[in-house]
Amino acid sequence: MPFESNLRRECEQILGKEWVKDDPVTLYAYRCDGLTLYAAPPMAVVFPGTVEELTSIVKLLNRHKISFIARGAGTGLSGGAVPQDKSVIIEMARFKEVHEVDWENRTITVGPGVINLRISEHVNSEGFHYAPDPSSQKACTIGGNLAENSGGPHTLKYGVTVNHVLGMEIVLPDGELVTLGGKHLGMPGPDLLGLMTGSEGTFAIITKIICRLTPNPETAVTLLGIYSSVREACESVSSIIRHGIIPAAMEMLDKITIAAVEKALKPGFPLDAEAVLIVELDGLIDGLDDEARVVENLLKESGATEVSRARDESERAKIWRARKEAFGAIGQISPSYYVQDGVIPRSKLPEVLDEISNIGKKHGLTVANVFHAGDGNLHPLILYNYENPEEVEKSHLIGEEILSSCIRHGGALSGEHGIGLEKAEWMTELYSNDSLKNMQNVRTFFNPENLLNPGKLFPQPGRCAESKSGTSPKSTGVLDKTKIVAAKSGIAV
Repeated sequence: MPFESNLRRECEQILGKEWVKDDPVTLYAYRCDGLTLYAAPPMAVVFPGTVEELTSIVKLLNRHKISFIARGAGTGLSGGAVPQDKSVIIEMARFKEVHEVDWENRTITVGPGVINLRISEHVNSEGFHYAPDPSSQKACTIGGNLAENSGGPHTLKYGVTVNHVLGMEIVLPDGELVTLGGKHLGMPGPDLLGLMTGSEGTFAIITKIICRLTPNPETAVTLLGIYSSVREACESVSSIIRHGIIPAAMEMLDKITIAAVEKALKPGFPLDAEAVLIVELDGLIDGLDDEARVVENLLKESGATEVSRARDESERAKIWRARKEAFGAIGQISPSYYVQDGVIPRSKLPEVLDEISNIGKKHGLTVANVFHAGDGNLHPLILYNYENPEEVEKSHLIGEEILSSCIRHGGALSGEHGIGLEKAEWMTELYSNDSLKNMQNVRTFFNPENLLNPGKLFPQPGRCAESKSGTSPKSTGVLDKTKIVAAKSGIAV
């Protein structure tokens, strides 16, 4: 459906001509999110700058029965921002104001377009930070974090996005402006904040967010365990938790990822190691050193060949930079990669990682691993050549087998990247028809005409049928010319 001149004119009357775009370059730029294997151009992209402009645009599109999607930085990795039905994309980048810092209630109120890391930078001088820290925090926006209920390395101890949002202002798909929550916990009524967080942009468009601020710890100790096998590193994770210690973070990198980060960032990880485990403890100065010594002993007892401790903030920063920029570093050893996001019980880490390795070998592709070991949130990186259609196809098959393994071992489809377009047909493998109907009924309450971000989260007619017949919709579609073109851009995180 083309962007009709009358509709364009109405949008321009609300926003001004410079904030309404449907030129080929803009449509190409907005055809996908961080998962570039799925792509479709929008009808147009509009850039509201105020709540009034946003509500007017939403009411206009609703009146014309044109679907629309709210989009942030586009760092999502499940196709959640890919327009279906030639939707209009509502870009929220202009909503980047820090509205208020309330030190008494320890909250900060921000627009959805504020970059995650900017929140902590804004309050750090006063001894506070915003705890959820996804690896893309230098680029991802808080609105997108809320839509996906994002996590990060330090959410093992502190919790994910839903644990750090106290209130929000939203625009429903009919243009109604609604406020949820407030500046403190325990607001009366049903937990609509929890319901909205992680709804992947299918319930409402977020315009304002009240975030909890967390005091900076007095000190932190960062340990690096070196291992001759991934299995022993996994056993260390279980050992620490079994002893009643909850670190701020436990992150693992395998040999392939170590090689990539050493080539790109040179953090000093040994290239002959099969895995490294980053363990960070934080809290009060008194007693933390004793706890760190206990953890050092546990790492050695469970197989670490060497355990080192960051001597200062510079060494600590180097270790964390290697972890947080590991996805990007993979570009040093592969022209592209496809990242999965599954969750399993911690106790199943050794078995599932062995399976992932065997799945990659079976299909002839390398799978690297860098993940949140503490909470069993896996991020396997499937390395492939985007100019080779057979490898593109294989990358999808490997991704599907990894998801199947996670489900078989009692896990879930996603820890923080979301279901989006990528995993929608897999929902039937994890939930009963009645459960899916109940979920869809909740979405219908907020989004009765399915105009807001359609085609996401739930199986679609035809696509699901193909999956049940034994032919994967992902693997049948990846050889299309548009998919190959999309894949050539690589995956940005």
